[in-house]
Amino acid sequence: MSETHKVIFYPVGNGDTSQIVLDNGRRVLFDFCHRDKAEDDDTPEIDLKKRLRIELKDAKRDNFDVVAFTHADKDHIQGSTDFFWLEHAAKYQDKDRIKITELWVPAAMVVESASNDDQSAEFVILRQEARHRLLAGKGILVFSKPQDLADWLEPALKARGEKPDARDHLFVDAGMLVPGFSLNTDKVEFFCHSPFIKHCDEGDIVRNSAALVFNVRLKSGKELFDYLEVGDAEWADLEDIVTATRKHKNDDRLKWDLFNIPHHCSYKALSDDKGDKETVPKPLVKELLLEGRAGAYIVSCSKPVNDDKSAYEQVQPPHIQARNAYESHLAKVDGRKFLVTMSEPNASQPKPIEFEFTSSGLALKKSVVVGSAAIITSTAPRAG
Repeated sequence: MSETHKVIFYPVGNGDTSQIVLDNGRRVLFDFCHRDKAEDDDTPEIDLKKRLRIELKDAKRDNFDVVAFTHADKDHIQGSTDFFWLEHAAKYQDKDRIKITELWVPAAMVVESASNDDQSAEFVILRQEARHRLLAGKGILVFSKPQDLADWLEPALKARGEKPDARDHLFVDAGMLVPGFSLNTDKVEFFCHSPFIKHCDEGDIVRNSAALVFNVRLKSGKELFDYLEVGDAEWADLEDIVTATRKHKNDDRLKWDLFNIPHHCSYKALSDDKGDKETVPKPLVKELLLEGRAGAYIVSCSKPVNDDKSAYEQVQPPHIQARNAYESHLAKVDGRKFLVTMSEPNASQPKPIEFEFTSSGLALKKSVVVGSAAIITSTAPRAG
């Protein structure tokens, strides 16, 4: 019997929120960016809180199986502490909040320091939640275990009368499969590409470098699909991932049918030089781009990427030079389309972008603005 899995990208401006809905009903949410202005009818950004509540109500549930925060930048966590039920304090618990069965965070979110002025910031509240769950020993996975984290955790465990390694089962290192999912039972597996221990052990934490990066492998019937879910990694981080993955002979984890590109189509995910008309990717980043399969898609979680004179001079992402690079490499692998969350189906009324993975292939399901109908594009061919 063929399974149908979905990956959904939400139009939240220059921010990230996406969801994997498995055939068996399990849901994995990556990041959460709710803009308060999105609650007004005259803005193109989606009212994320309203949308997710409706989806969960339709599914007759009040929780996500996993909520994964790739890193603690505002555009990946904004509004989350008003939306989710948090275990560490009663003030974050009421009947309208959405529960998180398992929280996934990079080690940086557990150990990052905060000034006195930042104690009410959302990243600090989420740090408190992660620490609470880690000490409780349930409802969390932490990716990487740098020395700074061990230096905090081990004395805390000793004070509880527990052994220093009592929480080791809650840590996942780069190059490992994430426990709790399998191709046999859930028809999915998550392979952790990053973070590396060095991302927190070499001085000040750089959130983008220490972010979560996964190869998500989905199975439908006999067909396998690979989805690259990437936090805001920069080009040097991606080159490290390619190097390490090949060193450990996990080259197949670099393949992709769907690629959620980093950092809202910033050229810095490709190179340190924007370029005049098109960013030239660094060698190993180029190799990663060429790992795309025929029929693949690239998604940019960003504002519209305009193609005019002013766009080529734009400082902040999205960068048209980066888009040109992605599109040219997508063409080289016979890919399907480069999609921008705030431009589908148009920039005035963007809708969530939904992909379906079935034994017939990968298909893009596009909501139309007028009426309630939907159209399904032709299914992408399988290639190897």
